[in-house]
Amino acid sequence: MRGGERRQRILRLLADDGHAGLCTSRLCEVSAQVTEMNGAGIMLMSGDVPRGSLCTTNVVSDVIEQLQYVLGEGPCVDAYYQDRPVLEPDLANPEVTRWPAFAGEAVEAGAHAVFGFPLQVGSVRLGALNLYREVPGPLADERHADAIVLAQLIAQSVLVLQARAQPGELAADLEAIADFKYTVHQASGMVSVQLGVSVGQALIRLRALSFSAGVPLADVAEQVIIRSLRFTPSNEEGYSG
Repeated sequence: MRGGERRQRILRLLADDGHAGLCTSRLCEVSAQVTEMNGAGIMLMSGDVPRGSLCTTNVVSDVIEQLQYVLGEGPCVDAYYQDRPVLEPDLANPEVTRWPAFAGEAVEAGAHAVFGFPLQVGSVRLGALNLYREVPGPLADERHADAIVLAQLIAQSVLVLQARAQPGELAADLEAIADFKYTVHQASGMVSVQLGVSVGQALIRLRALSFSAGVPLADVAEQVIIRSLRFTPSNEEGYSG
């Protein structure tokens, strides 16, 4: 498929949601759909600082994003710093071990192949697109080409919102989207220490409590951060917020 045709096909899919302007969840949904992956996430970075996740498609992609923020390693982090796609077709049995802390946690969450594509417009770096699949295997050439175009379109969309921000800062509209992620990944780290479990397991515990208590995940995370809620091995399910 020619580049122009590929771009137009993806633009039609992005527009096919009935919303005006930037619909962040649609960016992730279409990324997973077009590349035939099980899930997608978009990591925003500014300078050397992870700013948050613009969107994720499901629990697994959310865990993958959170792990990269907390651990500082993974396909999105490398794609951002190296300005190139970073492909790992078999995370459980890689030819070269790159992410000793991230890999095991991501596999446990359900990701056996991960692919990161930098979000960049000219010299401006914005973050990375993360794709994952439940089974190992390489990314087909056509899907790789689709991911490159998707990353370009996502970067351009983000840049439109980012245009009014000060250098080194995230635009207010994007900051509002990403703020929730800061809270959750900070709380995940705290719960990990409290329970002596991995960050991935801590995030699962937070989500489980959110679901069982009927309370938004961001609210549960906030209670952990302000220390009005503490997870202990004998009482992991209490919520007093």
